[in-house]
Amino acid sequence: MSNIKQKKLGSQGLEVPVLGLGCMGMTVFAGGSDMYGRTSEADAINTIHRAKELGCNFLDTADIYGPFLNEELIAKAIQGNRNDYIIATKFGYEINDDNQPTWQINGSKDYVRKAVEKSLRALGTDYIDLYYLHRLDARVPVEETVGAMADLVKEGKVGYIGLSEVSSDTIRRGHAVHPLTAVQSEYSLFERSIEQAGIVNTLQELGIGLVAYSPLGRGYLTGNIRTPEDLPADDFRNSMPRFQGEQFVKNLELAGAITAMAEEKSIQPSQLAIAWVLAKGHAPIPGTKRVKYLEQNIAAASISLSADDMNRLESIIPLGTFLGDRYDSASMNSIDQ
Repeated sequence: MSNIKQKKLGSQGLEVPVLGLGCMGMTVFAGGSDMYGRTSEADAINTIHRAKELGCNFLDTADIYGPFLNEELIAKAIQGNRNDYIIATKFGYEINDDNQPTWQINGSKDYVRKAVEKSLRALGTDYIDLYYLHRLDARVPVEETVGAMADLVKEGKVGYIGLSEVSSDTIRRGHAVHPLTAVQSEYSLFERSIEQAGIVNTLQELGIGLVAYSPLGRGYLTGNIRTPEDLPADDFRNSMPRFQGEQFVKNLELAGAITAMAEEKSIQPSQLAIAWVLAKGHAPIPGTKRVKYLEQNIAAASISLSADDMNRLESIIPLGTFLGDRYDSASMNSIDQ
């Protein structure tokens, strides 16, 4: 087992490695599209096993990834060793009784109950360590949803609860019903809107952890995208304004400056990006399905950045820099801002 540092996530008692493993890209997404290119099940399972060997046993998934294919893959990977892993999954994108996504958000009390049973079955377990509402249901008060999630904690089906992509007001209201352990939001050198909105301050004030998804800026911070032609035609990122037209070219210039700084330090740009999130005190969950990239990501946990390094990185992309919307308009509308 590696000696990767552990940290308390939030103030409710959950301890996790300082970075986790995002599993979304290991299976096709709802509707059958690939998120970041194809992979084999064997490669994905090897990556999960290697992560545990290195002490990175915090896995992040969601019922909508598939639906359920991602949770089922994790069930296969952890079979016989459930207690060696910390599993976080999410619900909220409604999946009907035929297991098809309706693309509505459903945070009703009845749906919470239905969703958790399906996830428990898919994961092949009788408890989920950390259970998040994936997106806020604008039609259901957050107090109702969190109240239903709190019932799952009382019953032992869920250890800790969290929300995803929510505003400070929603966080405060939810936390008042039952303490939240974590909020998951997109956060990276390329995406700091939760800082601008004061959400990071709210989390610190309330003792709630931030789990940062897409800490590599959806690939910008890997150094692997150098021209717009580097994205395959069927890549889902092509639908994001951040990866379109002149904005794409501008963003590649910013990414290039970060790559240049990483090269000076003889590290990968992805490692520099992860080290920045870690230095901010948050828990990144970079996604990968390959052992090579997993090992690189985990090595970032031992990189120390000085105050000068942090200032330099943040002067390349100052807070408030316009980088283009991170989702298409329909998906942006589902974010509670």
